[in-house]
Amino acid sequence: MRMLINHTTSYRYSEPQRMIIQSHRLWPAACDSQKIINWEVHCEDALFGSYFLDGGGDQIRTMCVENLERDVEIRVTGEIETSDTNGLIKLRNERVSPLVYLRDTELTRPDDRIAELAKRALDLSGENQLDVAHGIMSEVSGAFKYIPGATDSSYTASQALEQGTGVCQDFAHCLIAAARLNRIPARYTTGYLHMDASGEQHDASHAWAELLIEGLGWVGFDATNDCCPDARYVRVGSGLDAQDAALIRGISRGVGEETMHTDVNIVNAQQ
Repeated sequence: MRMLINHTTSYRYSEPQRMIIQSHRLWPAACDSQKIINWEVHCEDALFGSYFLDGGGDQIRTMCVENLERDVEIRVTGEIETSDTNGLIKLRNERVSPLVYLRDTELTRPDDRIAELAKRALDLSGENQLDVAHGIMSEVSGAFKYIPGATDSSYTASQALEQGTGVCQDFAHCLIAAARLNRIPARYTTGYLHMDASGEQHDASHAWAELLIEGLGWVGFDATNDCCPDARYVRVGSGLDAQDAALIRGISRGVGEETMHTDVNIVNAQQ
């Protein structure tokens, strides 16, 4: 699939800011399942640093804007060609040990409910690790109802599971927590999804999980849609959780309130 992507992140400040400094993870991952045709990240009056690769193979770049009056807009435009690899992901620049992804974080720390879910998937799937991973995905998918805005970025996996409603972040966090309980390295993955199984277009970035399966390597699992990523998915970056893998992180130097709005438009260029 060949896709045209337009992703805009807008920040509005109630008072002028002396400076904002951000770290961007906005360039698609170098892997076998996707080929960048062209890609650009732009912000008016911004100073950009050079790209560098982190341990997970993600391209990171810093951005600085000084003497900001009110608004700033980061625009991502690009064209990318993807292929279906049955969820298998082979990164070209990854250096970190997979054992890192057995570590819990505040957002992915399991509770008794997640432990029960992980055990149920193990009992139903047997010893085959791939079957266990699919079992966890199905259990998590059935434990939540997807409702936009039901949670925010501060929600942990256990809080969202107790509530029973959430967004893609919550599905991914819960799947990761359960996988790590079963000693399967798991990481949070960010990117884009052209449309879900029902044909609904996505107007925001998407998130899923990747699990390290013995004999296969890293495999993607999207519990929100109960499937493995295919050609509809564009992989950008990964981390231990949503905070670690955020597309944009930053601070502002000034007073007042900050509001953020994102808009994503993805078009199949082959139509």
